[in-house]
Amino acid sequence: MKENKKDDYGLKYIDEMGYGYKCKRFKVKYPEQKQDTQPGLEYLMKPRPIYDNKDYKASEKLKDKVAIITGGDSGIGRAVALAFAKEKAKVVIVYYDEDIDALETKKAIVDIGGEVYLIKTDLKIACNCEKVIEEVYQKYGCIDILVNNAGVQFQAKSLLDISDEQFDFTLKSNIYSMFYLTKRALKYLKPNASIINVTSITTFYGEPELIDYVTSKGAVVGFTRSLATSLAPKNIRVNAIAPGFFWTPLQPACWEKEKIPTLGADSPMGRGAETYEIAPLFVYLASSDSSYVTGQVMHINGGEYKG
Repeated sequence: MKENKKDDYGLKYIDEMGYGYKCKRFKVKYPEQKQDTQPGLEYLMKPRPIYDNKDYKASEKLKDKVAIITGGDSGIGRAVALAFAKEKAKVVIVYYDEDIDALETKKAIVDIGGEVYLIKTDLKIACNCEKVIEEVYQKYGCIDILVNNAGVQFQAKSLLDISDEQFDFTLKSNIYSMFYLTKRALKYLKPNASIINVTSITTFYGEPELIDYVTSKGAVVGFTRSLATSLAPKNIRVNAIAPGFFWTPLQPACWEKEKIPTLGADSPMGRGAETYEIAPLFVYLASSDSSYVTGQVMHINGGEYKG
């Protein structure tokens, strides 16, 4: 491997973490970078995430369905929004304040002939969630798919480094907003509707530097399984997806810049994932292909599992 500061750090870090043989095939893919805003901005990332699989063959699985995607402006949400649009869904993207990312995603959808509607709001506030649901219903007359994807994460070396304010912010962003929005959507969801929540692989092994984040994502698992049982008699499906490392704005917005080059190194595949690689799983759970699937947590992480 050609010697340079970034590559040396990556290999040194992998050796110290005990990844062993993986260091021989691990290649630094992401240069050091740090963003000071949450949940991060995709247009500032280097390299940019790959959110569109040009070889994806759509078959109108979601034709005329109305899908709300929180955090759909960037990251995993952007890839899902584009895949849904390819499957002919009417896509509603709810985002916080990332205007440039949201407009870029809108353009990508419009360019393929898709239908997209943007709503900018703060989902941590219950009344805003009420407004989102009512606005979407007034515009389209139905809601078929709800993807609860929006979230934040902060790196902290120990519990003592997590302020009460940060803990509150993380829980409100990652689970309160999900509760608020889903509760208000229920009155419009009909049989065959699908709710898809995003949790994390860290829920299942406990990332020591993401204690508040993992706490919130663990709550997502409990929320998903309990709600699925509650709504099964109404034939409304509720599932969750637990991603491993994906190259999204959350990464530079969360981690110290020195750690960025090594992210994904501990996956058995020896790499992180691009967001287009997760989008088909959302399509599956949103469509009738998964008509007998509810209360499940789907893992997509390159074979990684700890605990």
